[in-house]
Amino acid sequence: QVQLVESGGGLVQAGGSLRLSCAASGSIFSINAMGWYRRAPGKQRELVARVTNGGVANYADSVKGRFTISRDNAKNTVYLQMNSLKPEDTAVYYCNAHQNSWPYDYWGQGTQVTVSS
Repeated sequence: QVQLVESGGGLVQAGGSLRLSCAASGSIFSINAMGWYRRAPGKQRELVARVTNGGVANYADSVKGRFTISRDNAKNTVYLQMNSLKPEDTAVYYCNAHQNSWPYDYWGQGTQVTVSS
């Protein structure tokens, strides 16, 4: 089992910045990628950014150039630096850890990000 604890959400004005953190504990040796997803009101959950153990990152087109995902392997923590935030970034953000065996995915409890115009 893997446990994920998120922090860093909040309320910010458009154009502002926030940094989300997600600390992993438990059977972390099985994880091969970590990332962030979000779910906006009335919408499906979508991938925001993801980084593999090898450091390969990919981003949703809507956040490229504004968001940066990073990992601190010594702290088993993944970060999402969000700059130039827009009202459409408002959502609950979920940390994800992926492994290649059941149950494949673990999820954090979610943290609210609200961007006011």
